Amino acid sequence: MSTTEPQPVAVADVDTFTVTRTIHIDAPRDRVWLALTHEDHISSWFGDTATLPDRRVGGEGVFGWADHGDIPVRIEEYDEPAVFAYTWGAVGQPLLPENSTLVRFTLDADGDATRLTVVETGFGTLTDRDPRTELDEHRKGWTSELDELVAHLERDLDGDLGLDRAAVGTARPA
Repeated sequence: MSTTEPQPVAVADVDTFTVTRTIHIDAPRDRVWLALTHEDHISSWFGDTATLPDRRVGGEGVFGWADHGDIPVRIEEYDEPAVFAYTWGAVGQPLLPENSTLVRFTLDADGDATRLTVVETGFGTLTDRDPRTELDEHRKGWTSELDELVAHLERDLDGDLGLDRAAVGTARPA
């Protein structure tokens, strides 16, 4: 399955150790970009806390979950508003190829909506965790997390996103 086909849930490819999901979001691309890249929005849909003070290639931060701990992240690609990619790793460990994966978001405008694709790679090089278990866990994670992203966009928290609620719908296959 290519990364551009509709996917109501994330798909794990055990041959390439890749997780992919493409969805259609009824929100403009710049609003989806904001929700993906700004820490106050990230922590509203992805985990419990987010610290990403340096939003440029090489910038480092932390995504935190009360039940999992703090996970280090490093921005690998930042091409506003089209591509955002980061490496993330294991709780309390430096980011190394053997303990981290690469998450890449691609945002394509689709009229007043956005086609969002997430691809996570690098599971095959993990040595500190079972790659197949991680692949399956992240497949489940991207299914629920992208649904939470859409819910965040729908909430229009404190008007920060400046969204017209009528123009924001649900995540659906692209």
